[in-house]
Amino acid sequence: FNIYGGLMEFACGFVYVSPSLSQREVQRSTANVAKRSALLPPVKHLRPRTPPPPPPTQPLDPKVKVQQSAASSHKISEQLEKSPKVFHRRPQPAFTPIGAGSPVVAHSQKTVLLPLYVKSTSNTDSYKHPEHPHASSDTNNPTFDYNRPKYEPESNMDNLYSYTFPEGSAGLTLPPRPSFMHLTPEYVMVLPSPVSTPTSLQMPPSPKPLMSTAKDKEPLLGNPNVVLINLGKLLSEEREWPTHGEPKLCSQCGSVLDSRQKDEVKACYFCKFGDLTRPPSLSKCPLNGQKDELFLLTPHEHPLSASNSLLLFCIDSSGSMSITSKEAGQNSHRSRLQFVQEAVLQCVQKLSDQQPEVRVGLITFNYQVTMHGCNHFQSQLLSGSELNDSSFLMEAAAGFPIPPPLSQTKDCLQRQILGLSANGETALGPAALLAIAMASRLPGSKVIICTDGKANAKLGNLEEEDNDARALLSSTIFYQDLGESAANQGVTVSVLSIKGTECRLDELGRLADRTGGKVVIASPNQLHSEFEEIIQDRTIATHCAITLLLPKSLRMKGEREAGHKGTREVGNVNNDTEVTIQFVANEDIEVVAPASGSRVFIQLQIRYKKNGQALLRVITAEREVTDDSLAALSSLSLAIVQLNLLQTTAALAVRGRFLDARKEGALQQKLIERAIEYNQSSEDEQTYQQWIKTMEPINNNIHTLTRRSTVISDSEPLTDAGAALLITMKHSNRKSISLKDKHQL
Repeated sequence: FNIYGGLMEFACGFVYVSPSLSQREVQRSTANVAKRSALLPPVKHLRPRTPPPPPPTQPLDPKVKVQQSAASSHKISEQLEKSPKVFHRRPQPAFTPIGAGSPVVAHSQKTVLLPLYVKSTSNTDSYKHPEHPHASSDTNNPTFDYNRPKYEPESNMDNLYSYTFPEGSAGLTLPPRPSFMHLTPEYVMVLPSPVSTPTSLQMPPSPKPLMSTAKDKEPLLGNPNVVLINLGKLLSEEREWPTHGEPKLCSQCGSVLDSRQKDEVKACYFCKFGDLTRPPSLSKCPLNGQKDELFLLTPHEHPLSASNSLLLFCIDSSGSMSITSKEAGQNSHRSRLQFVQEAVLQCVQKLSDQQPEVRVGLITFNYQVTMHGCNHFQSQLLSGSELNDSSFLMEAAAGFPIPPPLSQTKDCLQRQILGLSANGETALGPAALLAIAMASRLPGSKVIICTDGKANAKLGNLEEEDNDARALLSSTIFYQDLGESAANQGVTVSVLSIKGTECRLDELGRLADRTGGKVVIASPNQLHSEFEEIIQDRTIATHCAITLLLPKSLRMKGEREAGHKGTREVGNVNNDTEVTIQFVANEDIEVVAPASGSRVFIQLQIRYKKNGQALLRVITAEREVTDDSLAALSSLSLAIVQLNLLQTTAALAVRGRFLDARKEGALQQKLIERAIEYNQSSEDEQTYQQWIKTMEPINNNIHTLTRRSTVISDSEPLTDAGAALLITMKHSNRKSISLKDKHQL
């Protein structure tokens, strides 16, 4: 159920609404409606001009009554013969009533007006008329086929059959023929004689009800309404030149309206209350139907080239980096810093061969922070009280020159990497601030922090959490604000720690979590491959924000998205970035819930920057509403539902809300299991089993993610392995491999 090349996909082929909500609207619509008795005449009934004849003053003799009936029938037959629009009937022979000794009574033909939906099944053939070549030529046994006419929705049946009798006609003149009927009066039918077998009037065949059990009709426990936004495809497809300038927006909710709308709209389709299940009118409609439009918001700005981005290695050279480890496949030992040096040198060599225009910088930190220069400018060292002054550090980063392309600095950079030595403390906080401030000068830049221990300088200190709660709170705010600043400037920060160490990744990982980077724990022998994977994860867009607009009959489901409009700050986007959002029917009694069978519009707005230019992509989709559980299950994409559950539960757990994460997972797990049971797909079953293993740490092994053996509050600190796992799960996508195999707890 993807739309426009898979950029926007829905987990369910419908917008699912619980049957209780749809039945509530039916009861609401019929609660105040007074039922009209079937014995009363139609509302638009026209009274005849002449009154009916008075009743007989005295009962007639049965023989006289039969003679008058025969005479009346004969008179009607004469008038039918004179009319050019009717056909003639042969008189039927007299019949013998059932019962011995009964007198023979002459019985005339009788005619009736059939209802519109009745089809006669008498053993007679229709009169062969020139305009009805299908009619049978056998006039002895006429048959009349009458099919239900196809009326327009605006047709008024009362007006079609309402008429008045002309004065003096005694009610014998037939009513005017409706325009949709043929010349042959198919509503005239000869009743069979009493001796013949009664003919049953047949109704149109009704479709057979689908075989379903009571369990199939039960409402779904989970939520199948999940939309997936594949942001990685934003720039992977060729697009025509965008429309220049701002689009026409609703002044209240900010929805993008149709380009033909010129007047200001204060209440659009997404703003107003009432019946939102009908297609919106043109004057208040979003982009009509399903559309995908791209707007260039800053047409006067010149695009930046890809070479205007910066890659910064921020390397720990403290005393703990001198600890040695055994090399893979060899008996020799090397220090952690030597492993890092070798990995960075290999990355520099590969970038020089493949992307010589890339700018690469180096910052190292121990008891002091060094911003390494090259042939054109000198390195700069910061130490002592300078490392505790945020304003001074930002000014120093702003004044430090941007490195030239790697083709000019490769040899100098390699010499500086080889000359590193391990000693002193770990001034990680000031180094991270300098690196992010320097990279912020070129949006789209990337910072890779590699460390093996906790930050122990005053700014961003992470070693005093047990002794000084104020220092811990100050450090938490420091890294949170630093990550927010990096995301606002289009900088991606990744954190790479060495296995077997404690770096407080639950705090340091905030930098990667907010900027879309990675948090990785690697052994010394795997550092090169991890560096390569982070470098190859190219940033294709920055300053990305997603806005989803729903009619007020629907609402977002999430922590901060309780209304019909929700915005999520994504920040930096790479080729594999996928975001999922849940929405449900609005249960507010003052809001009209969407009716089953109706259609609703959903609008997605994606604001982002590419090469320094601000763009807006708008996708408006039309979806059908259903309250049928089987229809929702048969069209369900388990891959999208599982990805959404993975991201949602990890986002809750990374903030310490483990109980809420379990509750959310239990509801969606029941939905997945019911879909597998209904669809009977072996592929879905295999995917489900792999997903169960991935969710194992959250469902059953939360104690392995926290520093304490039991979870006693929502503020329990995570271990490094737990933080790396949950942050990776939060930013996972459908291509992600099994996280449990990659992060052994």
